[in-house]
Amino acid sequence: MIRLPEAVYVATAPVNLHLSFDRLAGIVREVLGREPREEAVFVFHNRARTHLKILWHDGRGYCLVYKRLDRGTYRIPAAIPPGATEVVVTRRELGALFEGVDRALLRRAREILRERARRPKEASEGTEKCRT
Repeated sequence: MIRLPEAVYVATAPVNLHLSFDRLAGIVREVLGREPREEAVFVFHNRARTHLKILWHDGRGYCLVYKRLDRGTYRIPAAIPPGATEVVVTRRELGALFEGVDRALLRRAREILRERARRPKEASEGTEKCRT
């Protein structure tokens, strides 16, 4: 059974995903400033955020997971401090990231939130008119 480490680092900049084990490990060392054999998972994405590679060392060798979405994009964490090369996420967040985001569902969710945000304002305007 595969057990992922608790520490999950997501690279903030897109990476050429043609790279394999050793080159990605080199990016972990040189760009992220971490040791690729540490007890951690490293997540990389392409510019379009449609492909994702996950690299980790299980103590015996490197493991690499590569996933391409048929539709939608990966939602790289939005709270990225300026100049950060990586973002730490939880394993739960990694699971959500790995699932990707269907743009149509995301668009509909945003519409629903906008509608909900308008309702209290419209209701309060109606209430003020009744008071006068």
